[in-house]
Amino acid sequence: MWFGIWLMACSTPEPEVPPVPPEPAVDISRYTGIFQGPLPSNWDKAGDPQVDAKITLGRKLYYETSLSLANDLSCNSCHKLDAFGVDGQPTSPGHQGQRGERNSPTVYNAAGHFVQFWDGRAPDVEAQAKGPILNPVEMAMPSEAEVVARLSAKEEYKPLFAAAFPGAADPITYDHLAEAIGAFERRLTTPGRFDRFLAGDGTALTKEEVAGLDTFVSSGCVACHSGTLLGGASYQKMGTVKPYETADLGRQKVTGDPSHEKMFKVPSLRNITKTGPYFHDGTVASLEDAVRLMGEHQLGKTLTEAEVTSIVTFLEALEGTPDAAYIAAP
Repeated sequence: MWFGIWLMACSTPEPEVPPVPPEPAVDISRYTGIFQGPLPSNWDKAGDPQVDAKITLGRKLYYETSLSLANDLSCNSCHKLDAFGVDGQPTSPGHQGQRGERNSPTVYNAAGHFVQFWDGRAPDVEAQAKGPILNPVEMAMPSEAEVVARLSAKEEYKPLFAAAFPGAADPITYDHLAEAIGAFERRLTTPGRFDRFLAGDGTALTKEEVAGLDTFVSSGCVACHSGTLLGGASYQKMGTVKPYETADLGRQKVTGDPSHEKMFKVPSLRNITKTGPYFHDGTVASLEDAVRLMGEHQLGKTLTEAEVTSIVTFLEALEGTPDAAYIAAP
């Protein structure tokens, strides 16, 4: 008994550890006005009762190599759906290995852009789908009629076109091909953690990513890369503040207007860490270098290494996840 009393007297109570205060909640309302909310689930055309049939057809056409002269290229050749919609090359090899002047941008979330192509020469994904098939450097088909003839010769396409365009006197047309591919592409979305953040989940981004977001905003990047897609909604001159060396005239090729020289559609930054190389010519391999150059040429700023690292940390949070079943080759 005496031993027990002595032991109790000699015991030193554990000091109380003060509770760790919770991290202050992120004020997401600071960003919702800039980025306008999370990605929509799709950019479907409203009120189309045949949209599912068009998507089924469009998916098959997206992977169809007979849309190229040599039967070796499809939409997926340059815009690989299992590689974030790009092929990872500065410019893509087309018919007989020819290469164009511009980088092939990702097809993911492209239907949400205000125009298509770097120079905006197509108003939507349906119009865009028509271009590469007939481009002599890309898929090189000689005419719309030849495309229709090839598809008409394949028995599997007759019921698919008929289901997608019921009542049409001739369901297999070039316009219908483009409409079906467009319907498929309108659901190529990549929701991710940034969307959960914009929807109100302050824990969806790490502290470092939120800090990078603040650096992104305070540095002025949002002057061009704002909205749900962080881009894809305007044209900007490449080299707004400091001239950027490029022989590409950009939108001037389309409009003929000298004031449009070196004007390009601002790319979306969704999945940007997965869609290099960067810029319209694909000449920049490193995202860090792309951030530095944008600061210099578009903002007139020399970003510090810490600022570059912080911005890239935020950009990593823009990676999303496509629906694996949706993009699977038929």
